Amino acid sequence: MGLQKILLRQHVGAPTEPVVSVGDKVQKGTLISKPTGLGANIFSSVYGTVKEITEDSIIIEKDEEQPEEFVALKGEDKLQLIKDAGVVGMGGAGFPTGIKLGTKVKYILVNAAECEPLLHHNVDQMVDNTDMTVKGLKYVMEICEAEKGIFALKAKNEKAVQALVEGTKGDDSLGIHLLPDIYPMGEERAVVREVLDVLLQPTDLPSVADAVVINVETLQRVAEAIELKKPCFSKHVTVVGKVKDGIEPHVFMDVPVGTSVKELIDAVGGIDGEYGEVIMGGPFTGKACELDAPITKTTGGIIVTKPFEDLKGEKMGLLICACGGNEERMQDIAKKMNAEVVCVQKCKQAIDVRGNLKCENPGNCPGQALKVMNIKKADAKHILIGNCTDCSNTVMGSAPQMGLEVHHQTDTVLQTVGKDVIRHMTASKKVPQIGEEVVEETVATPVVEEIAKVENTVEAVNFESFENDGQLVISIKEGKDIFVEFVIE
Repeated sequence: MGLQKILLRQHVGAPTEPVVSVGDKVQKGTLISKPTGLGANIFSSVYGTVKEITEDSIIIEKDEEQPEEFVALKGEDKLQLIKDAGVVGMGGAGFPTGIKLGTKVKYILVNAAECEPLLHHNVDQMVDNTDMTVKGLKYVMEICEAEKGIFALKAKNEKAVQALVEGTKGDDSLGIHLLPDIYPMGEERAVVREVLDVLLQPTDLPSVADAVVINVETLQRVAEAIELKKPCFSKHVTVVGKVKDGIEPHVFMDVPVGTSVKELIDAVGGIDGEYGEVIMGGPFTGKACELDAPITKTTGGIIVTKPFEDLKGEKMGLLICACGGNEERMQDIAKKMNAEVVCVQKCKQAIDVRGNLKCENPGNCPGQALKVMNIKKADAKHILIGNCTDCSNTVMGSAPQMGLEVHHQTDTVLQTVGKDVIRHMTASKKVPQIGEEVVEETVATPVVEEIAKVENTVEAVNFESFENDGQLVISIKEGKDIFVEFVIE
C-alpha cells in the first residue's frame, strides 16, 4: 500500500516529539507525536505500522485495508477537545487553534475569502458542508463568549454566499460580509479592516479590535473535534494546473495528512508533459516542492505550471512584497526564468515584524514609483513583482514608462490555466453588501494640459515624466535644475 510520511512540525512552534516507536501498529487517529512547547498534537492518518522515525517525520507503512473508523478523542470540554484534536489554522499559518480561542472577544470573523487565485476547496466546503461549518462557528463563539460571528467571503462566490445565507437564516448573532475580488482580502488584518472598519498596526493582533479571525476550514475541524470526537488528520486540497484531467481546479476533501504530492497529481491523471515547477500552496504564497513532499494540516493547493519563460540572462530587479513570495522565493523564480538579479527592493508599505514582512495597509497601495526607479537605475530590463492587486496596478503606472518589462510571480501559474495575468486593477475595492443596491462610482481625474516646461538654456535636460497613482514622477537622466509649470483644470 505504500508509505505515509507525516511531518513532526505542521504548525507554528517547534517540532513535536514522537510518542510511538518503530514497529508500533497505528490506526487513523492514533496519537503519534506531542508538542513539547507551542505546537499541536499530530495523529496517524492511516492504518499501518511505524516503519521509520527521522529527525522531521514519522513514516508509516500503510495496511492494505483502510477502514473509515478512527480512534476517538475523550472528554466533553469543548476547548480541551480542540486542543487534544491538534486543530491548527488550516489556512496556512498553522497557529494552534486551542490557544487562539483562549481569548474572550466580541467578534469571531471567519476568513472564508479563498484569497489565493485558483484554489477552490474553501468555497466547496461552504457549499457542500454548510451545516458543520456553521456549527463550528457557533462552537467558537460559545468558547470565546462572542456576541457576533461574521463570515467574510468574496461576493463573486455566489453559491457559497447563498449556502451561508440559508445556513445562518434566523440567527441574528451570525452575519455575512462580502469582499471584493482583489488580493489579499484574506489577510488577517484586511479581514478586520473590511468587516469592522478598523485598521490594525502590523504588530497588532485581531484582539486589539475585540476579534478573533479563524479560517473557514478550521471551523469544520473544530466541529468534528467536538461533535465527532475526531482528531485533526485530514486536509481539503485543490490540485490545479498542467495535469492530464484538465486545467480546471480539482478539489479533494479530507485528504489524509502525509499523502504525497505525487499521489494527488496522479489522482488527476498525472503531469501533462513538460512542466516548470510544482508548487505547494497558492500562486502568491506557495513554494516549489518535490513530488514526494507530504501534505500537512496547512497545505491548501498543489499547482503544476507550464515551463518558465527564458530571459536568456537579461538583468532583472525584484520588488518584494509582504503579500507574496519572500526574497528566497522570488530569487528562485528569477533563476528559473534564467534572469540575472541586479537589484532587490522592498515594497513601500512592507515592514519587518519579527523576521517576516507585514503590509501597513493590506491591499491599499500608495505607489511604487521610487522603488521601480531604483530598479531601473540598476540597469535592469525586467522587474519581477509579487505584489497585491493594488500595488501591481501602481507598478504598471511607472515601470512600462521607464522601459521595464513587468513580470508577476503568479504569471506562469495563471498562464498555465489560461487566466489573465495580474497587472492593472479591474475590480472595484468596494462591493455592495447583501440587500444593498449597486451604486456606480465615477472618479474625477484631473486633466493635465501641460505637464512640464523646461527652462534651461545652458544645458539640455534628459528626463522622463509620468503620472502614478495621482502623483507626478519626474526622473532626471542628465542635466541640472529643472523648472516645472503646471496648468491643471
